[in-house]
Amino acid sequence: MSSDDEVVAAAKRGDAEAWRALYRDHAGRLLVWLSTRPSGDSAVTAEDLAAETWLVAAERIHSFTGTSADFAGWLFGVARNHGSNTHRRSLRRATYATDPHEIGEPGVVAGPESSYAAQDWVVQALGALPPRERDVVGCLDVVGLDVETTARALGMSAVAVRVARHRGLKRLRALAPGPQDTSSERSPAR
Repeated sequence: MSSDDEVVAAAKRGDAEAWRALYRDHAGRLLVWLSTRPSGDSAVTAEDLAAETWLVAAERIHSFTGTSADFAGWLFGVARNHGSNTHRRSLRRATYATDPHEIGEPGVVAGPESSYAAQDWVVQALGALPPRERDVVGCLDVVGLDVETTARALGMSAVAVRVARHRGLKRLRALAPGPQDTSSERSPAR
């Protein structure tokens, strides 16, 4: 049988059995205590606060010193602080419980994505490109991401993104119906 100090030390090392022991000792009491405290937000339950308290405890256990009996006070302090933050946030948001039957079907708010996706020519034009160029042109010119974000999203360098975009747009211009604009071509210097 290990002492309380050993349980806390093992929990600091990430020992799952130590965390189970601490959880068994304190979870029930923590949940009961949190359920007696008003959160001020009907969207946040005592279970939500308890779960977030345990997450914070796991993140900050390295700064705790003491026994598992001392751990209870520290854990409840974390819960109290988290509950106070939730209460303050709820005062700003002002959420109230609503009977789900009183709420009608949620309306669909059309965003710019549907107008892009609904335009069949965009889908067809991008479908004519090689996959790499299609992904780059889709990210940059259809969705509106910047070069760095596109590079991270696609696992490419920024230079490779720029090159793929240049090639993709060149292919799209060649596929586009109608007169080609030749005014952008430079005449040789004399």
